[in-house]
Amino acid sequence: MAQTGYTPIKIYASSTASAVPLAGNLDNTNGAELAINIADGKLFYKDSAGVVQVIGTKGGVGTSTNTQVLFNSSGTVAGSANMIFNGTRLTVADFADSSLTSGRVTFAGSGGALSDASGLTWDGTNFTATQVRSSGLTSGRVTFAGASGLLSDSSNLTWNGTTLGITGALTATADSTFSSTGALTISKGTTAQRPTAVSGMLRFNTTTTEFEGYNGTTWASVGGAALSNDTSTSSNVFPLFAAATSGTASTIYTSNAKLLYKPSTGEFQSSELVAGNGIFVNSKTVSANYTVPSGSNAMSAGPVTVADGITVTVSDGSVWTVI
Repeated sequence: MAQTGYTPIKIYASSTASAVPLAGNLDNTNGAELAINIADGKLFYKDSAGVVQVIGTKGGVGTSTNTQVLFNSSGTVAGSANMIFNGTRLTVADFADSSLTSGRVTFAGSGGALSDASGLTWDGTNFTATQVRSSGLTSGRVTFAGASGLLSDSSNLTWNGTTLGITGALTATADSTFSSTGALTISKGTTAQRPTAVSGMLRFNTTTTEFEGYNGTTWASVGGAALSNDTSTSSNVFPLFAAATSGTASTIYTSNAKLLYKPSTGEFQSSELVAGNGIFVNSKTVSANYTVPSGSNAMSAGPVTVADGITVTVSDGSVWTVI
């Protein structure tokens, strides 16, 4: 029987306008019908003109899973495989927000709402940030990739905007260039402070006040020759000559066999001696024992006195002439 003021629920075998309600349903001749189609589960009603209007479905949306998010599609509840909720996480195949700008990185802004900023961009290859801040870094230190690629720094590597400070060893695997018009200050220390030697080392020795380098065998002077008082070498050596009398000699020259010096005896040998002023000078006193060697003659401008206890020996076949 009909009841005025209520819209009955009718069950139809289909959702067509000419569908006849199944037997046993209440009827209301004064209002629109709200009905369920038991064939496909759709919820529909007939408007005052008798036109069927579908307003929804029950349960799923005709798919094998009920994880799709339902939405209103032209008055009908619908779902899509592009928007899935598994009870914990919402997955969306494509997302658009008119408040966001293309190319910017999206982050949770005020109240957790999606937001972006012009200082944080991604072009598909490069990430660009106008300013990066990490609470794990210390001001004034150089930042580098640490463990697992995380940004890190160290008190051994600092930069104050002008000077790079390094505590420890600096290793360069390629040629290095210093292009300033100033100077390069290298390591310095005493002879006793020399480090464990490695071939190619260069330092300034404050004991000898000269630059020195390690040649793989010994520390040697750099840019000049170290002087040594040699009185023991018994073989002839070549005297050295410079092409300058002041400043720094760019080239040091050696003599040849025509000019030799024997440190152990003090002998000076020359194939020819030339007195540019016309005078050869010798002492009037022989104050050291001397032997005129065999095969040689000696000459002195006299008179000459042989000091007490001093002996001049003339070898057989040799002559000492005093003029």
